[in-house]
Amino acid sequence: MRTVADDAASAEFHAFFERHYAELARLAHLLTGERDSADDLAADALLALWNRWDRVRAAEHPVAYARGVVANLARTRVRSAVRERRRIALFWSQREERAENPDVPGVVDVQEALRGLPFRKRACVVLRHAFDLSEKDTALALGVSVGTVKSQTSKGMAELQRRLGGREAARTVHAAIARTGSTAEGTG
Repeated sequence: MRTVADDAASAEFHAFFERHYAELARLAHLLTGERDSADDLAADALLALWNRWDRVRAAEHPVAYARGVVANLARTRVRSAVRERRRIALFWSQREERAENPDVPGVVDVQEALRGLPFRKRACVVLRHAFDLSEKDTALALGVSVGTVKSQTSKGMAELQRRLGGREAARTVHAAIARTGSTAEGTG
């Protein structure tokens, strides 16, 4: 059941939204440098404000509170973008040369088997074997421990060998994964 208080809070928030959305989007744009995502960031901030509207409306300066939420979300977005750029740079710096005359059916089988792995296992196997990253670099890229990389890579390789019917030895799986990464670049 909706109450009069709920309706009043909703109307008050709607007025706050109309009055401050453009300003918050502009702030998001200036903080992130991304015009395209500024509206999304402002909308995310306003959604967070709506979820805490009782606290926000009781604040001495609700607009300052809103600006703080935008600033925190912008900081998180910028940090995520920096981490993503670092990961991409790391991947490309470790990239192998493209394979000559790849075994296309083998590559297709391995790609299909990889898609069947849970994400973390797949990521560990691909980073270790297709990109030849060290366990430490893989852990850094995925934000997990070296021990997790070791166990997930081992389990992932075992599962790949099982999925491929035992007809592939570990080095053959490794070679096919490496070719998979190389041929995927050539087709994109």
